Amino acid sequence: MLVILSILALVALDQLVKYWAVTVLAPAVTIPLIDGVFALTYVENTGAAFSLLAGKNQQYLLAAIALVVVLAAVWALKNGWALTALGKVSIYLIIAGAVGNLIDRVARGFVVDLFSFELIHFPVFNVADIYVVVGVILFLVYNLFLHDKAEAAQK
Repeated sequence: MLVILSILALVALDQLVKYWAVTVLAPAVTIPLIDGVFALTYVENTGAAFSLLAGKNQQYLLAAIALVVVLAAVWALKNGWALTALGKVSIYLIIAGAVGNLIDRVARGFVVDLFSFELIHFPVFNVADIYVVVGVILFLVYNLFLHDKAEAAQK
């Protein structure tokens, strides 16, 4: 139950930030925080990461992919695939990020992005994207360095 509440709290934070972006940031479009380096910039992203597959016709495909990711992650958790706290947390973050962006795709037809690193012209991103990226990095660390050791310790 705590896991579900934690994931819901992460999704809620993502949605609150996006709600703020839609209601406050959208009219302003951009709010520079560190001139030429970092800004809050309202973007309606109809694509996936880095605006891949951008376009209204791809929203159902991207929503379906997000749903498959969530279902696969839940399956992995239910089947005890992640054996350590790090492995589990990585999957929780991936689920929260996928659900956060899935909500946007279904409710709005696009994903709200707002964090813009202007210095390196990095694509604009959101809180859910941070969850996914951090989750994937932790998942890779877990798989590369911890899973085999945890599996051996269980035997």
